[in-house]
Amino acid sequence: MASIIDIGVAAAINIITAFAFFVAFAILRIQPFNDRVYFPKWYLKGLRGSPMRSGAFMRKFVNLDFRAYVRFLNWMPAALQMPEPELIDHAGLDSAVYLRIYLIGFWTHLVMAYVFTFWTCYVLKKEYEIIASMRLHFIASEQRRPDQFTVLVRNVPPDPDESVNELVEHFFLVNHPDCYLTHQVVYNANKLSKLVNEKKKARNWRDFYRLKYSRHQSRRPSVKSGFLGLWGDQVDAIDFYASEIERLSKEISAERDKITNNPKFIMPAAFVSFKTRWGAAVCAQTQQSRNPTIWLTEWAPEPRDVYWDNLAIPFVSLTLRRLVIAVAFFFLTFFFMIPIAFVQSLANIEGIEKAVPFLKPIIELKVIKSFIQGFLPGIALKIFLIFLPTILMQMSKFEGFISLSALERRSASRYYIFQFVNVFLGSIITGSAFQQLNNFIHQSANDIPKTVGVSIPMKATFFITYIMVDGWAGIAGEILRLKPLILYHLKNFFMVKTEKDREDAMDPGSLGFNTGEPQIQLYFLLGLVYAVVTPILLPFIIIFFGLAFVVYRHQIINVYNQEYESAAAFWPDVHGRIIVALIVSQLLLMGLLSTKEAAQSTPLLITLPVLTIWFHRFCKGRYEPAFVKYPLQEAMMKDTLERARDPNLNLKGYLQNAYIHPVFKGGDDSDSDVDMEVLEQEPPLVPTKRHSRRNTPLPSKHSDLSSSSLPEVVQDHSQP
Repeated sequence: MASIIDIGVAAAINIITAFAFFVAFAILRIQPFNDRVYFPKWYLKGLRGSPMRSGAFMRKFVNLDFRAYVRFLNWMPAALQMPEPELIDHAGLDSAVYLRIYLIGFWTHLVMAYVFTFWTCYVLKKEYEIIASMRLHFIASEQRRPDQFTVLVRNVPPDPDESVNELVEHFFLVNHPDCYLTHQVVYNANKLSKLVNEKKKARNWRDFYRLKYSRHQSRRPSVKSGFLGLWGDQVDAIDFYASEIERLSKEISAERDKITNNPKFIMPAAFVSFKTRWGAAVCAQTQQSRNPTIWLTEWAPEPRDVYWDNLAIPFVSLTLRRLVIAVAFFFLTFFFMIPIAFVQSLANIEGIEKAVPFLKPIIELKVIKSFIQGFLPGIALKIFLIFLPTILMQMSKFEGFISLSALERRSASRYYIFQFVNVFLGSIITGSAFQQLNNFIHQSANDIPKTVGVSIPMKATFFITYIMVDGWAGIAGEILRLKPLILYHLKNFFMVKTEKDREDAMDPGSLGFNTGEPQIQLYFLLGLVYAVVTPILLPFIIIFFGLAFVVYRHQIINVYNQEYESAAAFWPDVHGRIIVALIVSQLLLMGLLSTKEAAQSTPLLITLPVLTIWFHRFCKGRYEPAFVKYPLQEAMMKDTLERARDPNLNLKGYLQNAYIHPVFKGGDDSDSDVDMEVLEQEPPLVPTKRHSRRNTPLPSKHSDLSSSSLPEVVQDHSQP
């Protein structure tokens, strides 16, 4: 167990590291040649020009104004000055609400040492109320978006007489005759997308070698023709990639022909757009058929948010996929404990001396010993968690979620569970993973809080070092942006030829909800658990929340370019996880007190979990509908205002191409525009030959069917 001196050494190391990162950031951010790394968002919005375009040669690369170095901390007040409404317009509601999570942790943990349960519930209720109101206001006041008028319909039933195109149009003409506008079927274009990406990479390599040759024309560049250029014949690099581009262009053209002409490439799903938001809301929030397993409708993600690869997954396989991933995640969680426990066992004095006994004289030195006990365990755990977010994101993709926001929310949920089991419980309870599992299985449920509760105070020093490594130094490293800084200058030196190339070299990044939010939730859990048991932990958490709030506010204003906007759809998940953390803290406190002289007071705490669960159910019923449904009153109000402001709006033209797969929109491939003309046309419908039209009694508006069949339909429906 680390001593106060060990904690002091760890604190000194992390404070110095964080300060060094901040100083490096303060110096690098004001240099003209780094401007696009630290302010990419303003360039993407067209509100900032390059400082390298004019002035003396030296001034283009180095800031010679000594006053700028004196004001090296002016980014902090600048990050805090932008008002929240302006921040929402600037970066979106997702970003603004994400910042409010840090703000809650700051104030909640400050007061939580005294009345943490009731204060937390009060703050959560107020935040839920405020954010629900902000969400409704944001939806009501934002610009027109395609997803406001569009639903995704899945599991379209097969029909021997009609194609998916015909079936979707007929169904919605019949069942939503006054509101249906247009639709776009979903194509399985995954292979085409892969080919387009390969062609783009080949173009980049061809352009790279062309640029290299233009700078050094004495010798043409060469490359090996084998896998990843590691082996094979040595060939001319420019000619090789030119031939690759030609080959891929032919494959892309052939694959496009397959997709547009073969019905097998049309999935039983479609994006259906309506004339009004009200009509879309009715369709998205109601059951469409007697059979509740077909014609399944949900709100369409905004076009930027669609994860197109998963739209090609058959709907019937989703349940099986999620079962497989649930089992895989269970084993990942418990097997991951083994290397973590092994590394942490080595990352202490006894473990290292046993593994490498000849280092014992050095390890026993006071400074080295304090460094190992105060710093090494936290950094070892952090290193093992580096690859986890990527693994969890791939698992979420396999499950079949159709939007980036849903992928990030599911990945965040699993990351939090993983951290709860491995970082929190795994660090508190000694022994291997399956020993812990075996103990939990064979002991009484009443003894589990007691077992964990007894270990909590003894692990406070470990969590202090972990917070400093993961939180303090991690946040300072976030603002430094070392990886984007290096990559930008490498790309800028080797590959940039035009202003478009320079813009592509920028990597503004985004909030990274799938990793950032679980980190916040872990600190919420630690703060709630240790608020009463070991309050010395709270200042370290408060410093993290305060520092992170300022840093992320700066990044959101100047750097991050959010990939999508979900209007804070993640907030119910955040609220639920804080409630879980609160209940866990209450149960563990009960377990801890039951082992002390205050055991007789334990029954008085039983009321707290009950009240907390009741509070959660109240918030879920009162505020959560604003995040999962769209009130018809709001939709009608928005539609009425829009008709008054823009009576001549061509809504069909606005929506018709919004949900076409990106590979058909051009930009990355020279042949794309030809296929766009085909896809922009109305769906090619043909007269139906079906004899029974119970499900779709009206003919297509494009078909040549006579209306003579309509009386038969009426007669058929009039029969008992």
